[in-house]
Amino acid sequence: MAGTRVGPPVVPPLSARVTPRTGAARGLSAARVATRAPARDRGIVRDMKAGIVINAGDPLVQVELAARAETAGWDGVFTYDAIDIGGSDMYDPWTLLAAMALATSRVTLGAMVFAPTRRRPWKVAREAMTIDHLSRGRLVVPVGLGALDDHGFGHVGEATDNADRAAILDETLDILDGLWSGQPFAHEGTRYRFGHMTFSPRPVQRPRIPIWVAVRWPGERSMARALRWDGAVLQTGDPKEVAAIVAHIRSRRAEQGDATSFEVIAQGTTPPDPAAASAIAQPIADAGATWWVDADWEHATPASLLARIAAGPPRVS
Repeated sequence: MAGTRVGPPVVPPLSARVTPRTGAARGLSAARVATRAPARDRGIVRDMKAGIVINAGDPLVQVELAARAETAGWDGVFTYDAIDIGGSDMYDPWTLLAAMALATSRVTLGAMVFAPTRRRPWKVAREAMTIDHLSRGRLVVPVGLGALDDHGFGHVGEATDNADRAAILDETLDILDGLWSGQPFAHEGTRYRFGHMTFSPRPVQRPRIPIWVAVRWPGERSMARALRWDGAVLQTGDPKEVAAIVAHIRSRRAEQGDATSFEVIAQGTTPPDPAAASAIAQPIADAGATWWVDADWEHATPASLLARIAAGPPRVS
């Protein structure tokens, strides 16, 4: 999943060192940052944004690449959540996101995807809330069951059965939502049980930090889970499948009378060439996706990421 850097960083230094650039520093209040909203169609955001996964280089290089992505016009910067896959260099996603939050002022930040089934929900709640404040309300929390080739699961005794992990994920998301409310919250579940706790402060974003859920189409359980939250992270780049998923989401949300915002996130890889990148991304936008996340999980290096970032996000109409 992650490229391994050999030798010195290939990203040339910025004219000035990366410094904190928050919404407040630009004269924007936290409330204004948290409430900006694009046009919507039955709750699904209309215009497709573009993000990029930064998964190569040491932490300083990755943070600098995040700042470059913002300058180049990308809408989102994402890391990933892994412990040990194939002995590649890997870094803690929460620490990276904290640094990226201070190096940027506009882009959405998150990981593709967090694996909360191996983390204590109350700790995740506090970590995410802190980064939401550092970023002035720019964090999203994409979640999934996690990749079992990561030694951070069965190798260290964490649950590996999909049904068990799905149940843990459902409990975890309920706990996150409850703790982020800022109200006294207790939980009595199969995996976790605790008495009333009150988390303060609340996240910047209301009603909560957005939660995007990885889905496997046409799996009804994962789709139903995503529909309870704020977005669906698709595991396909086929425009026909994307269109079918978007139609399903619109239908189900109409049945539920739910007009709150909802994101549909597609993933894939585009080249630096603008025309070629647009040719890949435009059909995904036409199918109704609201986010395109560029990710090279096999061959990413700091140099290749810098080239892709500098070329800018795919242009779609």
